[in-house]
Amino acid sequence: MSYFAHPTAVIDEGCVIGEGSKIWHFTHVMPDSVIGKNCNIGQNVLISPQVVLGNNVKVQNNVSLYTGVICEDDVFLGPSCVFTNVINPRSGINRRGQYDKTWVKKGATIGANATIICGRVIGEYAFIGAGAVITKDVPAYALFVGNPARQLGWMSQFGHRLHFNEHGIAICPESQQQYRFAQGTVVPI
Repeated sequence: MSYFAHPTAVIDEGCVIGEGSKIWHFTHVMPDSVIGKNCNIGQNVLISPQVVLGNNVKVQNNVSLYTGVICEDDVFLGPSCVFTNVINPRSGINRRGQYDKTWVKKGATIGANATIICGRVIGEYAFIGAGAVITKDVPAYALFVGNPARQLGWMSQFGHRLHFNEHGIAICPESQQQYRFAQGTVVPI
């Protein structure tokens, strides 16, 4: 095996797991799911069929990833965050095959206990605060907090709050990367 799986993990046949990935205690990886290279999957995680995780994805303990979730490279999923996949679930009505897709783009962070309502797009390097409930799309680099989540500001690729000057320029205090705010979007320069 080119990846590590703890003896208590359940790895179903038919999934793809990339080289260097680690899967910890009591995690279940279901068939037809894809885990990229160098991922770290914490304990008690569920990865349902057709979930796709890119390279270097960090999934903390007790996360539920249901069918329809796609995470690009370098995504961080905090402890106990949850993704839904049906907008109107009912126990007595079978809605299999009606799963909405949720797309988490490169470098995004989702905080502990956050809930992502299905059918949303979380933009590149977006930052979702702990306990937030995401009910709409999140722009790239946006900081969203609360229930329902609202945008509070903008974040750098290194995870620092950006403060824009009168010219619409901000500098990440750690990386010194500059960002421009124009027409409601943030882009690195």
